[in-house]
Amino acid sequence: MTTSEEQSEARTRVHVFRDDALGDHDAVGLARAIRRGEISAAEASRDAAARVRAVEARLNAVQVHLDIPAHGPVTGAFAGVPTFVKDNTDYQGLPTGHGSAAFAPRAARRHAPFTRQFLSTGVTVLGKTRLPEFGFSPTTEYEGAEPVRNPWHTGHSAGGSSGGSAALVAAGAVPIAHANDGGGSIRIPAACCGLVGLKPTRGRVVANAQGRQLPIDLVTDGVVSRSVRDSAAFLAAAEQHWRNPKLPPVGLVEGPSDRRLRIGLLVDSPNGVRSDDDTRAAVTQTAQRLERLGHTVEPVELSIDPHFTDDFLTYWGLLSFLIGVTGRTLGTDFDRRRMDGLSRGLREMYVGSWRNTPGVLRRLKRTREAYAAGFRGLDLILSPVLAHTTPPIGHLSPAVPYTTLIERILAYVAFTPVNNVVGTPSISVPAASTTPDGLPIGVMFSGRPGAERTLLELAFALEADQPFRRLQDD
Repeated sequence: MTTSEEQSEARTRVHVFRDDALGDHDAVGLARAIRRGEISAAEASRDAAARVRAVEARLNAVQVHLDIPAHGPVTGAFAGVPTFVKDNTDYQGLPTGHGSAAFAPRAARRHAPFTRQFLSTGVTVLGKTRLPEFGFSPTTEYEGAEPVRNPWHTGHSAGGSSGGSAALVAAGAVPIAHANDGGGSIRIPAACCGLVGLKPTRGRVVANAQGRQLPIDLVTDGVVSRSVRDSAAFLAAAEQHWRNPKLPPVGLVEGPSDRRLRIGLLVDSPNGVRSDDDTRAAVTQTAQRLERLGHTVEPVELSIDPHFTDDFLTYWGLLSFLIGVTGRTLGTDFDRRRMDGLSRGLREMYVGSWRNTPGVLRRLKRTREAYAAGFRGLDLILSPVLAHTTPPIGHLSPAVPYTTLIERILAYVAFTPVNNVVGTPSISVPAASTTPDGLPIGVMFSGRPGAERTLLELAFALEADQPFRRLQDD
């Protein structure tokens, strides 16, 4: 690489790790420093706000900033840790825009139930992060605004729909941030930005208000983080606020288990999408690491209904259709004609196929039977998060003609939606290998309902075996 190429490459990376109150702490480490009195919660918030201001012009990750709050006594596992809430979740006094230009959002009158659960962990919210319109896209891009950019390479996507949260965490602006997942929206940006992203079991955290009203609730809330222990500590702290009695408790997972697992290996999508070479290599190398750690890895097939991709797409279209019909509940000026090209295309597709809805719902609900059958004799399944590596900005833009765009999305998001339909947990962790231009690649582990502890223990083992690559070290 020539000197000019090295300089150009360096300019594409953006981070704000520095010698201030946050340092390079993860959320657990920062909370510990606050508890010990080494720094104050006010200092942590002040320096996080300064980091956000320093990075925002390059990343475009923030939708709404809050004034730095006054700090009284703070409690909880993450007491005093600065963070952000994704802008599809109500935070009292702040507008909830859902990433859409179709209406002018109004200030929320109260916190969403998950916001209250998130705040119970002790975090300090500094604002709201950007997402693509209504969370439909696997990239956080817009027709009429700057995209959220990947801090590892600003010419590439930060993923979606929790792209703003992932960009801030990866760049070091805050150590942890809210995310939610209705088709991969925690795991996809985690994979793109080199983070840990756990999608919990359906019902593990308090239910999303919108999802409860739908025939299949796809959305689960959580966080994106730079360390396994942060994701584990979040889940344990969330359980202190509310725990679903129908699920086994997770408790605080603090490291790897001695248990040796049987892990299925799935390299290509059950519906025939082939992974690209870099992704295949990352998953295969992860399987080899697992075997070296004493686990058994064997190929597995998931016999998902051949209609699954089309059915999920139809259900996606139903969601866009319902938003178009009910949008005035978001803002009296809501105009569905101002929804972006992806949302409009999904809605129009559904209008042409709505008669298929009963069969679509029936087949999607039966997916849990095929998923359970694939787990016979297995503890977890290892797969890619995405079928190919992180695309450049523009590849998945909502300005791309719908027919081309949806083909590109389906060739990219080929693994994550099954867990949303079935309601099962899965986690994205950074692979040891990267793309030739240094972008992270995520690998995914999926489990049966309630298997978060096993997922976290295995993620801890991989992190201990080879610490995750850090942006600030490049």
